Amino acid sequence: MASVSLSSLCLTQNPISLSFSSIASDHLRFGSPTVEFGSVKKYRRDRAVVCRASSVVFRNLDADDFRHPLDKQNTLILRAIPGLNELGKILLGSVAEQVMLLENIGTSLLVSKDQLSGLHRLMVEAAEILNIDAPDLYVRQSPVPNAYTLAISGKKPFVVVHTSLVELLTREELQAVLAHELGHLKCDHGVWLTFANILTLGAYTIPGLGGMIAQSLEEQLFRWLRAAELTCDRAALLVAQDPKVVISVLMKLAGGCPSLADQLNVDAFLEQARSYDKASSSPVGWYIRNAQTRQLSHPLPVLRAREIDEWSRSQDYTTLLKHATQITGAKKVLTTPGR
Repeated sequence: MASVSLSSLCLTQNPISLSFSSIASDHLRFGSPTVEFGSVKKYRRDRAVVCRASSVVFRNLDADDFRHPLDKQNTLILRAIPGLNELGKILLGSVAEQVMLLENIGTSLLVSKDQLSGLHRLMVEAAEILNIDAPDLYVRQSPVPNAYTLAISGKKPFVVVHTSLVELLTREELQAVLAHELGHLKCDHGVWLTFANILTLGAYTIPGLGGMIAQSLEEQLFRWLRAAELTCDRAALLVAQDPKVVISVLMKLAGGCPSLADQLNVDAFLEQARSYDKASSSPVGWYIRNAQTRQLSHPLPVLRAREIDEWSRSQDYTTLLKHATQITGAKKVLTTPGR
């Protein structure tokens, strides 16, 4: 089966009709806006020797060990939809595969041991911690802070990170983002991420009942997408092993910029999340909250922050850490002059 996986870090709103770019905005346009490549210049000037960011690895980690309950529930619902897989095979062909593959490879910078080696090491370490093969990693110029994953059947999957996200985050936060994307691969989210785009787009082109089918699919698929993001935030925590690192990423995506980074407060952001829960606890607040989130592909940043804070204090997370394999290595990043 030809399958394409497309996932994104950033919150996007459900458009009237879906396209490939509805989940990872800006990544299928030929010719993206240019931004100052400050972070990559920094990697070019310096050779970063990145020591392991985690004290444990999960040698026998299974996706269901950290999968969010809502992800499990909504995946079962999707699998129960008659004909969903068959329709996806019809709508998704080799041409779409090649367009997505070549466009991403042709407009991005491949990270390797010899190119942005610090970023390469962050990816390799995150993959080792999650017990998954490391995909290729690309850096792409874009003013929109985002990261996304592409997996095509028979080909090695790859992750793309936008330059503005590299500039916005610390190395620990950036590794948490890479771990989030690895979570999609670990949990085999790819097929459903693709169907969220392809199936709905195809349904909208069918006269008569097509619009009704599309709307129904959109609601269910986007409900699943929001749940899948909660799972992948957990993957980020398994690598970072510090909830404040993951929450800081969400805070910066909500309203951060490089010039304000040193003024941001994770505890204040968590308090903001609690105030949102309180404000939406009334019947009217509950209705407004559902209306606010039902057309989003990602949960609101404050809700994601609250979820990861709660899971970091759960027995499930503690048990995973207890069964992990201890490793040695200082939690430092040493920088030496580059050539």
